[in-house]
Amino acid sequence: MPVGTVGAVKTMSPHELKEVGSQIILGNTYHLYLRPGLETLKLFNGLHKFMNWDKPILTDSGGFQVFSLGKLKKLTEEGVQFQSHLNGDTIFLTPELSAQIQQTIGSDIAMLFDECVALPNTEKNLREAVHRSLRWGQRFFEVPRHPYQKIFGIIQGGTSVPLRLESLEGTLKLPLDGLAVGGLSVGEPHAEMIHVLSEIAAYLPQNLPHYLMGVGTPRDILEAVNCGIDMFDCVLPTRNARNGGFFTHDGLLNIRNSSHTHDQNPIDATCLCECCKNYSRAYLRHLFLTKEILGLRLATLHNLYYYHRFMSEIRNALDNGTFPSFYEMMKPRLTVAYPDRTERSSAEVFKED
Repeated sequence: MPVGTVGAVKTMSPHELKEVGSQIILGNTYHLYLRPGLETLKLFNGLHKFMNWDKPILTDSGGFQVFSLGKLKKLTEEGVQFQSHLNGDTIFLTPELSAQIQQTIGSDIAMLFDECVALPNTEKNLREAVHRSLRWGQRFFEVPRHPYQKIFGIIQGGTSVPLRLESLEGTLKLPLDGLAVGGLSVGEPHAEMIHVLSEIAAYLPQNLPHYLMGVGTPRDILEAVNCGIDMFDCVLPTRNARNGGFFTHDGLLNIRNSSHTHDQNPIDATCLCECCKNYSRAYLRHLFLTKEILGLRLATLHNLYYYHRFMSEIRNALDNGTFPSFYEMMKPRLTVAYPDRTERSSAEVFKED
């Protein structure tokens, strides 16, 4: 799912998103609550009409801001008090309000309001977050459901497998339409993330979709699918694009490098996106050096096309029963192409797109 935090995937029109293969996008409850606000969303009968997008939308609950806004928040049992990052206004976001906002947005999939904590963290903090998230989930469902909106629960617990299983058991008591795994790729090593997913995989009910929130690189996605994950969202394709980073199976290509100055080749000769079919690396480098907006747009188009094509390859392998061999072929290549980068700070990795 491409990330459209405030109702737009940066540099892309809804028509272009469909052309590159997007079937669903993600919006953010907290940010849409601030801008454009509920009054405007009600006037347009929801986000779909407002942004002219006629395919599904999933909305994060606002719970991620418990993690990402740092000093701008105050956490209590009732909810989270924020100082708006726009003007300093005080906002008190509760599970009930999160449910109401997501109904006004009109998202097809709404996420339960939960508490996400950074890693590494103490067992005490992780346990408190798990239990608070379960209580908030119960309160979320006290708001009468929108008849056409699906609701996904979120499994928390950091890298503690027992806490993850405890969170899963409690979350499954709610009337859910899907399950998300939250609170991963927030500072822990890649190996720990995959360990948690592999340990809980057997306990995930097969009749529900499984969504890994905020992940990730092509390597992350391949290994997570191997653990039973079905859905992903991440800002990496769009953010890297705006910084001159093009995704390929051989790694992230930095178009600003001088080696591309006279390169007449496309980013990827096997790629059928509009960027690769029509433009050379030399021209793309020129666009970035001259700060032309077209460069950002073409890079974003390519990266989203790359991600959708990769997911299509995975789906085809699953349908054909060849995923085990596909996994064994791709894992070494992507491990070299996208090594563990946990030395990055959480703030860098999860800055809002």
